[in-house]
Amino acid sequence: MRNPLDPAELDAAIENVHRAGMPGLFAEVRDGDQIWRGAAGVADTATGRPVTADMRHRVGSITKTFTAAAVLQQVESGLIGLDTPIGHYLSGLVPGERGDAITVRMLINHTSGLAEYLPYAYPSLKAFPRLADTGPQSLDDNRFTRFHSTDLIERGVGAPATGAPGSTPGIYSNTNYLLLGELLEHVTGTTAQQCITRTVIERAGLRNTELPTGPYVDGPHSQIYESWLGMIDPPRDYSVYDMSFVGPAASLISTVTDLNRFYGMLLAGEIVSMSSLAQMQRTVPVVSQEGKTIEYGLGLYPTEAPGQATFWGHGGTAWGAGALTMTRADGNRQMSVALNLQRWNTLDPSGNPQPHPIDAALAALCRVAMYG
Repeated sequence: MRNPLDPAELDAAIENVHRAGMPGLFAEVRDGDQIWRGAAGVADTATGRPVTADMRHRVGSITKTFTAAAVLQQVESGLIGLDTPIGHYLSGLVPGERGDAITVRMLINHTSGLAEYLPYAYPSLKAFPRLADTGPQSLDDNRFTRFHSTDLIERGVGAPATGAPGSTPGIYSNTNYLLLGELLEHVTGTTAQQCITRTVIERAGLRNTELPTGPYVDGPHSQIYESWLGMIDPPRDYSVYDMSFVGPAASLISTVTDLNRFYGMLLAGEIVSMSSLAQMQRTVPVVSQEGKTIEYGLGLYPTEAPGQATFWGHGGTAWGAGALTMTRADGNRQMSVALNLQRWNTLDPSGNPQPHPIDAALAALCRVAMYG
């Protein structure tokens, strides 16, 4: 049974997240031909400028679905083999036995066993993702640092493996998606940014979505604030930031409307074929950066509630920015939400994040948006 949109209920739910402590957030929910867009709070805590639902936003690892779709398109064209070892294409980046054992599929679904490079790019992330043992200094030091993906890949590949290639649970690692960016460049002769823009973003008709080449967000956007688990107090603005440290893994800028359009088209077989979509929806257990085991496909993961339909999508974070997008399997119900504060939970004496009112309010918004 389909749940119609209730604008008053959605308005109240998004306002509750703001009242719980989120400076600003905005969202779009679709049910068939019905569309609700809402926003609550401020885009700039200094001026009080309000957020609006059409703002462009850093959406973090939602980028991975776009990158995975671009790779699947090249699989369909015959330029990439989904179960071909990555060493066949990029032997210089993943040499030897691992290059022969790690397949393209293992990179996309995080079962490669390749370690996360971020602790080596950001010294203060030495215990990533255990942020309790870190400090925020590297965020300021690297605002305008231009990283080269091959250097970052080398650090991830050179780190101790997190498991044997193909073993589960896999370990979520951005190293995998930087390698996929290099793979796209290798087989298409263009940069990953150009390939994903042409074959995915433009194909989907997304007018406010881009993989940035500089540190700024063009067009109307919110400032974004990083709390770093209470270690940055008050939270600091990181809306100007060079995202080359994550590239095709997590640098995308988009809007909630564009995200809903993209995922709706993806699940309808309009970005990749239905057979490729079926591959994307084959999941394996993967340990997320938060230490939780999730079911992860090829750049997609499902969300399910008891007695409710399955939704597919992805979440993402950047320094200060967060987003979540979910589309019901039949494509008729969609939700995308963007947040301008990250890591708002403080730590208890043992270093574990403490519950925050934002957690419950945000979960309630997502329930209302997805299930009515």
